[in-house]
Amino acid sequence: AGEYLMALAIGTPPLPYQAIADTGSDLIWTQCAPCTSQCFRQPTPLYNPSSSTTFAVLPCNSSLSVCAAALAGTGTAPPPGCACTYNVTYGSGWTYVFQGTETFTFGSSTPADQVRVPGIAFGCSNASSGFNASSASGLVGLGRGSLSLVSQLGAPKFSYCLTPYQDTNSTSTLLLGPSASLNGTAGVSSTPFVASPSSIYYYLNLTGISLGTTALPIPPNAFSLKADGTGGLIIDSGTTITMLGNTAYQQVRAAVLSLVTLPTTDGSAATGLDLCFELPSSTSAPPSMPSMTLHFDGADMVLPADNYMMSLSDPDSDSSLWCLAMQNQTDTDGVVVSILGNYQQQNMHILYDVGKETLSFAPAKCSTL
Repeated sequence: AGEYLMALAIGTPPLPYQAIADTGSDLIWTQCAPCTSQCFRQPTPLYNPSSSTTFAVLPCNSSLSVCAAALAGTGTAPPPGCACTYNVTYGSGWTYVFQGTETFTFGSSTPADQVRVPGIAFGCSNASSGFNASSASGLVGLGRGSLSLVSQLGAPKFSYCLTPYQDTNSTSTLLLGPSASLNGTAGVSSTPFVASPSSIYYYLNLTGISLGTTALPIPPNAFSLKADGTGGLIIDSGTTITMLGNTAYQQVRAAVLSLVTLPTTDGSAATGLDLCFELPSSTSAPPSMPSMTLHFDGADMVLPADNYMMSLSDPDSDSSLWCLAMQNQTDTDGVVVSILGNYQQQNMHILYDVGKETLSFAPAKCSTL
C-alpha cells in the first residue's frame, strides 16, 4: 500500500504488531478489541487492553492528553475521571481513539536485543476509515508533536534508510537516539528545518528543482511557507508519492514529457498518476533518464530515475506503464503544502536531528545498512 511498516509490540505479555512509520503525524495508535464494524482487517491479532497487565487509561488532566490541550485555552479543567476520546484525521482517512498508556517493546525478535519502555501514551482505535488497503495494524507518529514516539522517548535525533520498493526481501532500518548518525558516511548534505507554527511537521526550504543539468523555471516562492502557516514543503515518510503545488508540478511534468518519446496515457484512474508512458510489454526496459535534483537550502538531494519514475502493470492490456511518481497538489486558493513522499526517499539514509534542527541525508544502499 506504499507504506513502510515498523515492527514493535504492545502490552504485557507483548503482542507484536506492524504500524506505519509516519513522520507526518504524532499519534501512536493501534486497533483495539472490541472493534466495531468500522475496523479494518489487519494482519496481526487485535490488541485487547483487558489482556495486558500494564495498560492504563490516560487521565484527561495528563500533560499528554489531547483533551487537556484542547481545553487549555478555555480555562476549563477536564472533569474528574475523564478518559480522552477524539478523532484523528489523515490525508487518506481517519481513526477514532481513546488514550491510554502501555509498555512498548522495540527491537528484533531476539529478547537480548529488545528494549521495553513503560508508560508510552497511545491511542486505542475502535473505528477507522481509509486504512482498508493497509497491511498495518496501526500507525507510529514520528513527527514533532509531544505525542510522537520521538518526543516521548526524548530522542534528540533519529534516522531511517528505506529500501527500494522493488526489493521485497530486505528490511529498512530505523534508528532512534545516539545510534542515529551519518558520521563517516560519504556524500552527506544538510539543510535546516524551517520554523513553522505547526508542532507536528518537518518543514524544509526547497528552493528549486533541476532535471539533469536544466534548472526548471519554478518561481522562487513556489515552496515558501507563508506567514499564516500555509504553503511550504514537508518531508513525510507516511506519504508515498511526492505532491507538488500546481506551478511546480506542471514544470516538472513538462520537463519529463519533453525527454520521453513513448506514447502517453493518463493513468489517473488506474494509478492516481496523470503522466504515464506505455511500454510495449511488461518486460520492456524504460528509456534512460537523467537524475532529478531537489535544491534545498544548502543541500542538493539527487534522485535517480528510479526515485521519480515508477513502473506499473497496465490493468487494461499486456503492456506496462512507466509513470511520473509525483502528483499535482491544488486547492481553490492555490496555496498548498507540498510533500516529499517516501518513494523519493528510497536508498537514502536520512537523519532528523531534532536537537540541532537539521535534516541530513546521503545516498546509501539501504539493504546493507
